[in-house]
Amino acid sequence: MLHPTRLSARPSARLLRPVALALALLAVPVLLVAALAGPGAAGGDRPVIVSVGGDAANGFDLRYADGSSLHPPTSSEALAECSAYDGRLDRVKCRVRFRTWYRDLGDLQRSLAWHARH
Repeated sequence: MLHPTRLSARPSARLLRPVALALALLAVPVLLVAALAGPGAAGGDRPVIVSVGGDAANGFDLRYADGSSLHPPTSSEALAECSAYDGRLDRVKCRVRFRTWYRDLGDLQRSLAWHARH
């Protein structure tokens, strides 16, 4: 509790105005840069796949909107890679990972083909 002869516990508006003004002036450039950067300017954007060719046995071919491409291993190459693991559980995890990848690439390939027809 404050003594009646002391100043109140609330800071005066005269002291708060410069602090609020300084915070506002600091916030303006930060907000302006964020607004100008836009939603696609984040460094974590993933590339857009525009076409998928091939199959698991002969190898897939992924083409991206920026012109780059990716060629995942064929199923026989993946099987050889998974066989190199020492532990049985590691080999099983590797095979499941590749099967899931190939399944998803096949689904994406069918989806892109359907989209091209419609």
